[in-house]
Amino acid sequence: MLKKVNHTVLAVLMVMGAAGASRAAGVSDKEIVLGTHLDLSGPVAAGMPMIRNGMQMRLDEANEGTGVNGRKFRLVVEDNGSQPQMAVRAIDKLIRKDEVFAVVNSFGSGPNAAVVKRAVDEGVLYFAPWGASAIIRKSAGDSPLLFTLTPNYDTTMNTGVKWMLDTHNPKKVGYIYQEGPLGTLVGEGVKKALAAKNMTYAAEAGYKAGDIDFSSQVARMKAANVDLIVAATLTRETIAVMGEVKKLGWNNVKVLTATPGRTGIVLTLGKETVDGLYGVGTWKLYSAENAPAQIKTWFAAYKKRFNADPDENALLAYSYTDVFVKAVQAVGRDVTADKVSKYLQSNSFDGPLFYATQSFKGNHLEPEYVEIDQVKAGAWTSLTKPLK
Repeated sequence: MLKKVNHTVLAVLMVMGAAGASRAAGVSDKEIVLGTHLDLSGPVAAGMPMIRNGMQMRLDEANEGTGVNGRKFRLVVEDNGSQPQMAVRAIDKLIRKDEVFAVVNSFGSGPNAAVVKRAVDEGVLYFAPWGASAIIRKSAGDSPLLFTLTPNYDTTMNTGVKWMLDTHNPKKVGYIYQEGPLGTLVGEGVKKALAAKNMTYAAEAGYKAGDIDFSSQVARMKAANVDLIVAATLTRETIAVMGEVKKLGWNNVKVLTATPGRTGIVLTLGKETVDGLYGVGTWKLYSAENAPAQIKTWFAAYKKRFNADPDENALLAYSYTDVFVKAVQAVGRDVTADKVSKYLQSNSFDGPLFYATQSFKGNHLEPEYVEIDQVKAGAWTSLTKPLK
């Protein structure tokens, strides 16, 4: 009898194993579970509703009717507070409890770098992390399950600083940076641009994620008498740096922020404080007033759905999610991480914010473009055409 029981158990386990092998984690007959981790409680929390809403809007559209190949997306959102240790807890929950098929549009260089390998090692697709792409890729060991869409901070900032040096000819350059992957990668681009002019930093000052007082960092720049401050800063920190500059009445210094600080939310929250700020842009900027008809329609639909005006981050999250949804749609009913990965690697994509048709090279979206903008009269104003 014991032998019969053992044979029965073995047979059941074999059937269960075969069933498990044919179905990806997070994929059931009726749904596909996606996860993300955002800064819901930390220094960039004010900008997170735009990312979350833009992503959810595209998923809701995909879920209309019978959904995607008979399944509907369900999104699980966790808080990382811009802290790597919080991101670790978030990703463990998403993988172990929620059993997500993919992590999409997660936010922050440090948080993503801390958890990406854990996710891809579990066979989870990791798509469009918002952060330092080169460092996130290195952290994942260049996994084929990781797809980065944020232009590299080192190459884009190198182009931005080079333009500032050629155009304004500053004699002394200072660097204010967030400690960790963001500051490291942006700094590589800054140093390369300076080295080409036989220059080095006249001053540099770091800060930790969550810091709110930037008086000492700006004071260090002032003491060194720099005429260009390059800032590896996010929303609140960009505004704070500009606030300290204005407080000192320091009118002959220029401030250039990296891509994370060149956003609509910086304008909304910073108001006149950020007037004159330069920014490195890596995607098109639209508003409800200056957008093409198709984008105006999208802005109106977003406002109707969420009772708020969207910014470019909402549209960017929507666009990134659109690429992912189309890949899942294309591979058909038998969806797996490997099939979605291969589809993404072999196709090209267009989006309303992309400067050109994009494709994945080494699982990173290219080509990369840079546009130099400046805040004038409360709006980001283009100073250059897109620079490849």
